[in-house]
Amino acid sequence: MHRNTVDCRKQIMNSLKTLNPYFWKHRILLFWGFLFIVASNFFNIYKVQFVGKSVDAISQTDKIGFNKQVLIYVAIIVGSSLLTGFFTFMMRQTIIVASRRIEYELKNKIYTHYQELSLTDFKKTTIGDLMNRLSEDVVAVRMYLGPGVMYVVNLLVLLIITGIYMLHTNVSMTLWSLLPLPILSFVIYKVSSIINRKSKIMQKSQSAVSTFVQDSFSGIRVIKFFAKEKYIENNYGIKVKDYQDKALDLAKTEAYFFTIILFVIGLLNVVILLIGGQRYMANELSVGKIADFFLYINILIWPFSMVGWVTSVNQRADASMARINEFLDMKSEIINTNHEVYPIRGDIEFRNVSYTYPNTGIKALENLSFKIEAGTSLAIMGKTGSGKSTIALLLARLIDPTEGEILIDGKNLKDHNLENYRKFIGYIPQESFLFSDTIENNIGFAIDKPNLKLVEEYAKKADVDKNIVEFKDQYKTMVGERGVMLSGGQKQRIAIARALIKEPKILIFDDSLSALDTETEENILQNIENELQSTTSIIITHRESTANKADKILNLNIIENTASA
Repeated sequence: MHRNTVDCRKQIMNSLKTLNPYFWKHRILLFWGFLFIVASNFFNIYKVQFVGKSVDAISQTDKIGFNKQVLIYVAIIVGSSLLTGFFTFMMRQTIIVASRRIEYELKNKIYTHYQELSLTDFKKTTIGDLMNRLSEDVVAVRMYLGPGVMYVVNLLVLLIITGIYMLHTNVSMTLWSLLPLPILSFVIYKVSSIINRKSKIMQKSQSAVSTFVQDSFSGIRVIKFFAKEKYIENNYGIKVKDYQDKALDLAKTEAYFFTIILFVIGLLNVVILLIGGQRYMANELSVGKIADFFLYINILIWPFSMVGWVTSVNQRADASMARINEFLDMKSEIINTNHEVYPIRGDIEFRNVSYTYPNTGIKALENLSFKIEAGTSLAIMGKTGSGKSTIALLLARLIDPTEGEILIDGKNLKDHNLENYRKFIGYIPQESFLFSDTIENNIGFAIDKPNLKLVEEYAKKADVDKNIVEFKDQYKTMVGERGVMLSGGQKQRIAIARALIKEPKILIFDDSLSALDTETEENILQNIENELQSTTSIIITHRESTANKADKILNLNIIENTASA
């Protein structure tokens, strides 16, 4: 147990090392950022001594009014401040820009990997978890890449430069002044850890509120049907109260953060005043030098206070990068080994195909065999759970068979160029999905260069044009999220039009005619028969009337009963 924990910690600690190639790629930008950090801190500290000299010059003169030497010191202070501001700006422009570029590249890498995963891989995790890796985890890593690295380097450079000036001024006073700062960093680190933990608790409570609100909006019709508005309102109040308590608890803890900083600042000022006063009385230090120490400490206090925060940021980045690496290490079950481009005729053959869902262990298909020639149609019937939709997924190669093989044009589907093969497939799922876009763009989504004339043509073939033209904006009508502005039948017909516009060689209806009336269904099937004569059609349906229109019928119930007997 202990060994496993140690190995896990080592893995997490090594996770950030995977970012080294990104640092190396942007090394020039980061190098300039380092130079700007040095320049910014140098001028920020350089000006301090002239503040002390100005104080001494004013205290040593009896004249009131114009003082040439003081004006020179003031000019140096102003000039140094301007240069500090300029180099600070350039520092952020280089390091932060580099971190944003790495963030962009990392997000692209993760998103590309999303696209490469199989349908089975997506079922192994939740959409929320996948989104968190792309958003929150990447942001946590970016905070390490940008502010985390910048603050650490800035503190080290600032400490070296300031330490040199302070030691040059007075050694003992330097030691007394710097002594509390590491203690401050440790205390703030502890407080930051508590803040980070409570922040996660608050975010979890906030997510619960968001999820509840989303569910209540999506199910508003159900809520009203059952007159449960008051119940929902009460539950919402409970969740909001929980979030409020968590947020207030976090705010109280964050208040300690600034209280500690202010306390330490006050304590250090008292130390400088006491020790500096003693040195002044002993004629070892001037008033100006004491003023310098006040400024040195006030410059150092904030970077030191950030050490705890940066440590917490790095810990989160470690954990987030480990999660990202875990995801990137996932290998897709669907592998494309062929990159040739060639036409598909549409001959289909299943040879002793079996499929077992990996998550549940349920056997959806067992030793299924059938053959269908290009340009003909096959209706697949069967009770719920008989494996009808599984056949559709196998044909689209969204999943691979556990046993047996699928032949397309006499060639194993696994040996086909997957990207090329899917260009010849039209697939209408059981639950029609539409993007939050216009009707025109939803239909034209399936092809590379759609135009309105072509979209209209295939909308007519899907028997949906007559509905679209009645809309105020016609084909420019926004369908809303997941097509919420349309009826179930309209969504299905738009999805059918989207599949038909590809002019596919293999067309799969995954029980996608269920929301249509018999007349509309017949019109669509007749249009397909007339216009897409060379297309192989797979029609998954519960209706015998629909099945009878196909050239062949595959009844999975009969196969299942035969296998059982």
